[in-house]
Amino acid sequence: MAGLAPRIHEAPDDLLAAIDYCYEQGWTDGLPVVPPAVERVKAMLVADSRPPETVIARHPATGLDLSLHAAAVNAVMAGCLPEYFPVIVAAFEAMDRPDFNFHGSTASTGGSAPLLIVSGPYADEIGMNADVNLFGPGNRPNATIGRAVRLILRNVFQMLPGISDKSTQGNPGKYSFCIAERARGNPWPLLCEAQGYDNGISSVTAYAGGGFCNVENHGGNTPEQVLGSVADAMANYGCITLGQTVVILAPEHMLIVADAGWSREKTQDFLFSQAKRSVVGMQGVGKYREREYESQHGEGAHALATPGFMHRGLGPDDILITMGGGDAGGHSCFIPSWSRGRGSIMQHAPIAIRPAKRS
Repeated sequence: MAGLAPRIHEAPDDLLAAIDYCYEQGWTDGLPVVPPAVERVKAMLVADSRPPETVIARHPATGLDLSLHAAAVNAVMAGCLPEYFPVIVAAFEAMDRPDFNFHGSTASTGGSAPLLIVSGPYADEIGMNADVNLFGPGNRPNATIGRAVRLILRNVFQMLPGISDKSTQGNPGKYSFCIAERARGNPWPLLCEAQGYDNGISSVTAYAGGGFCNVENHGGNTPEQVLGSVADAMANYGCITLGQTVVILAPEHMLIVADAGWSREKTQDFLFSQAKRSVVGMQGVGKYREREYESQHGEGAHALATPGFMHRGLGPDDILITMGGGDAGGHSCFIPSWSRGRGSIMQHAPIAIRPAKRS
């Protein structure tokens, strides 16, 4: 792997011994992996008609390339089925764009993990979870697609914990951080629709996310009350930066917001307006850096969206909002961005279904 030409490893002809062999090669995330037998890798590659050596992403700091073959090897090790492979390919095609900042988001002390949000009918086709226990264990596509991303970062791009991955504390999303957007009962256009893709085309959004922040509000019964809780989480001193935001509203909370006639855009406007801290307060905790802020806005009187206050992000469009989770429970979540500035900007790509013919 690691950008080199594919080669065959002679592993022991015993499953448990082969798993141990993968550990010995340093190919695991700490958990056992599925030994990448040649036939399994070939079956994975059937999901994409392009040549196996096709490069779908490059790590700018190391110059290492990710080929379809290398992606397939790691997808097998993660436990993926072939029908999951187009999601992985789309995710890396999105993350390959310069604004995502592959190296910084995977190497810095911030401890981010690439959050994948799959939107559209393909999520249902492959059985992804958008419902109860959304970010938790128990669903094979969610768990193994996210895990494949981590194994690729480790094995192909050599982002090794403690060596090139210098995360101070990390977060559990570094094992797997992958969800589907809930379509059932969603009152807003799906993300893939809002992103401008044609009808029937699914998408993957990739976001360099920090740790999961649960936002509990069982008593609020107006959009202002529910979203006020979310905005407060977004603006806490430990999280507020100029970076982007992901908010996943639980169905209970979404029902309150949508029944009042609020659109995604109105919700973004409200959250941006409320998720702010005074410059004085930011200075008090040592987090306001005027030069850093002005490098995004430019010099002048309009550097602050609200005079005397710093908002989370640069504008409402920096907040991705959608619905996910089970029907019961007033638990939404906010996921902060990796960088304190604009070091990584979320990207999306269509999921292209291009199966090869079996020979």
